Amino acid sequence: MKKKLVIMTLAFALGLSALTGLTVPSAHAAAPQTLSYGSSAPDVPDLQYRLKVLGYFNTDITPFFGPVTRDSLVRFQRDYGLAADGIAGKQTWAMLKKVSVNKHELDLLARIIYGEARGESYVGQVAVGAVVMNRLASSSFPNTVKGVIEQPRAFTAVDDGQYYLVPDKTAYLAALDAVRGYDPTNGALYYFNPDTATSAWIWTRTQTGKIGRHIFAV
Repeated sequence: MKKKLVIMTLAFALGLSALTGLTVPSAHAAAPQTLSYGSSAPDVPDLQYRLKVLGYFNTDITPFFGPVTRDSLVRFQRDYGLAADGIAGKQTWAMLKKVSVNKHELDLLARIIYGEARGESYVGQVAVGAVVMNRLASSSFPNTVKGVIEQPRAFTAVDDGQYYLVPDKTAYLAALDAVRGYDPTNGALYYFNPDTATSAWIWTRTQTGKIGRHIFAV
């Protein structure tokens, strides 16, 4: 699997409002539809949004699966080792949901970053988002962004209510970088503040590095 390492640029920053300001219809609770060229369905905007978050789809989101959507999807499929057929079928949707987010999930990711790490450097904030994405890709954790973040006792900010604060622009930028594959934690699944950690178990984990006040581990 290939993930894109993204460095925040002016163009990226300016593109934030295009992602956070979108009104995208909610996808069906059921499994997403198989989509291909010519499709016009409620799941098309969700597909386009996920591709846009990852940097593949660079135009307005619509309910129509046209040539730009197909070309964007083919590039995604090639990068992630999928059959590059331009069809959003079961395998493609499964991969998209492991490595991307929809509008609601981006909001949740920005909220947990803001709640957990708003006093940290930008890299430290991306690192928190990267842990969420690493857990999402792991079979040992829930398979949705919401499930990972709101898993009982997983994140202090959820327990103490800071998760419900309104995130700032930096938190959204950090969330987008994390989704796009920037992982300064070297694959960490956990992190903790050594000055306040009370769990003996967390100290038994193999550490992958320290960023700001947080030690990251697997």
